[in-house]
Amino acid sequence: MRRRSKQKTVGEEVRLAIMVLAPRAECAFYDPIPVMRPKYFPSLLLSAVCLLSIPRTALAGPPFITDDPEPVDYQHWEFYLASQSFATANGWTGTAPHVELNYGVIPEVQLHLIAPLAYSAPEGAAAKYGFGDTELGAKIRFLKQTDDFPEAAIFPLLELPTGRASEGLGNGKAQAFLPLWLQKDFGEWTVYGGGGYGLNSGPGNENWSLLGVVVQRQVTKTFALGAEVYHRSPQVIGDRADTAFNVGTVIDFSERDHLLFSIGRSIDGPTDFQMYIAYQITFGPEFFHLLGGGSTAP
Repeated sequence: MRRRSKQKTVGEEVRLAIMVLAPRAECAFYDPIPVMRPKYFPSLLLSAVCLLSIPRTALAGPPFITDDPEPVDYQHWEFYLASQSFATANGWTGTAPHVELNYGVIPEVQLHLIAPLAYSAPEGAAAKYGFGDTELGAKIRFLKQTDDFPEAAIFPLLELPTGRASEGLGNGKAQAFLPLWLQKDFGEWTVYGGGGYGLNSGPGNENWSLLGVVVQRQVTKTFALGAEVYHRSPQVIGDRADTAFNVGTVIDFSERDHLLFSIGRSIDGPTDFQMYIAYQITFGPEFFHLLGGGSTAP
């Protein structure tokens, strides 16, 4: 659902300054895949099994949880200033904001970084705010789309424990997610999805899996609309799985400037509300020539 710098859009170029303060910081007192817990559980116990918000952000293929297999073009960039929010019976969690950066380091390979400011506003407890766990990854497309076969990529991700686990702003242990993503285009329609397996160390945590699918339509040259359904197994021992949906859109203000948004909730699970919003800039190496006062003319 994201926009690449190679894609052509129409319309006058617009500058947007988005201050995103929607709550999302995953879990000062509960895990990043929000799950229903009895309210009488002591806060310290919930904090001990907290995973943080970042794994959820990490998995997203903006503006969805499910990702696509298309890497950023060679020597091109994607920059996101974003926020992601979740609400359960236990309160609100989120990022405010997080920065995502993707770079096409070689053909068919994208390097990936997410650096979040995370916070948690649990019901009946003090809110926490600070730097969260850092996410690193590499999307590697090994199969291009043909008339008969979809494109395919792997996108291994590593969560580094840079957040303060004692305040519920980090997991305290490194984590990993190992997914496979597929995509097939049908004219103005695109279907992508897949899933993977998460390695989740730390007290009270358990390994988990994710499956998801997105159906998207390019309604106009500057407007795309999509819907997602995904299922995630528990990340904390004793918790329940979550099956949820999102509907989302990408609006292209120019070839470079884009607005991404999605909203949804659980179908069968604990998430009462979830939202993602981002301002995205896509650009190539010519951008740095312009910054240096150079020219892109041959």
